[in-house]
Amino acid sequence: MLKHALLAALVASPAAASEIWVTNEKDDTISVIDIETLEVTRTVPTGERPRGITFNSDHSLVYICASDSNAVQVMDPETGEILHDLPSGADPEQFVLSPDDRYLWIANEDDAVTTVVDVETRTVVAQVNVGIEPEGMAVSPDGKTVITTSETTNMAHWIDTESYTIFANTLVDSRPRHAEFVKEGSELWVSAEIGGTVSVFNTSDQSEKAKIHFEIDGVHGDLIQPVGFEFTPDHKTAFVALGPSNHVAVVNAETFEVEDYILVGRRVWHMAFSPDHTQLFTTNGVSGDVTMIDVASRRAEKTIKVGRFPWGAATRP
Repeated sequence: MLKHALLAALVASPAAASEIWVTNEKDDTISVIDIETLEVTRTVPTGERPRGITFNSDHSLVYICASDSNAVQVMDPETGEILHDLPSGADPEQFVLSPDDRYLWIANEDDAVTTVVDVETRTVVAQVNVGIEPEGMAVSPDGKTVITTSETTNMAHWIDTESYTIFANTLVDSRPRHAEFVKEGSELWVSAEIGGTVSVFNTSDQSEKAKIHFEIDGVHGDLIQPVGFEFTPDHKTAFVALGPSNHVAVVNAETFEVEDYILVGRRVWHMAFSPDHTQLFTTNGVSGDVTMIDVASRRAEKTIKVGRFPWGAATRP
């Protein structure tokens, strides 16, 4: 009887809800938001100044850039336990995990290098010299090319992942922050925070395909600073966080025209979709909260208080 009762209880138990994990720079924590209730369900301690965050492909591990601890921390998302640190180089800010989950490519802002770490052996396999103050990282879908953006050099560096060498450098506008391969790897998008633009490149020859500009009524141009961006699954629409303008731009990714602006919290940094892509969550650094945007209506629907200076965001289905 006890066995049957236990089985019935397990079957009746609701499945765990999907979550948004948000790094809080000033609190050295992660806020975990339940997507169903839109509430913070737990706060997980990390190393100093957590920024970049990503999960492996089966979401059994979460990687965190603890910038002021000079470490990438590997955490069990079920327990919140930090399993171990990876050798990351100085001041890791953003990173990208290779499609096979084997190698972590890390931007080291203070050292002007990109560090490559084998996450299984926990060893550094290469360091690639890049421009000054590297930050943005992206990997192509086939895993053959990695991008590092350098904020002061104003470049996107194209790195061959087999030889660990740069095969191209492309100029972008001032202070590039984020990069992403889209449309099956045929395009690379790079945001320029101070330049106020997003550049789009053809990956076949690294030529510039388009440059997207932003203009918001009543907002001074100096406050319109593109940082993170996310794409709908069909890659037809991009949502671009515009920093201290406190808005997210909605961009037609086929015509490169801005279709809408959405008012969110103060100094919006990065974003993450819910697993079904019906909701978009923004990290708002200065206001210390997260805005939930309804993707279909393009409206901000909910503000969720998190820690101080939320920065990165990642989805756990």
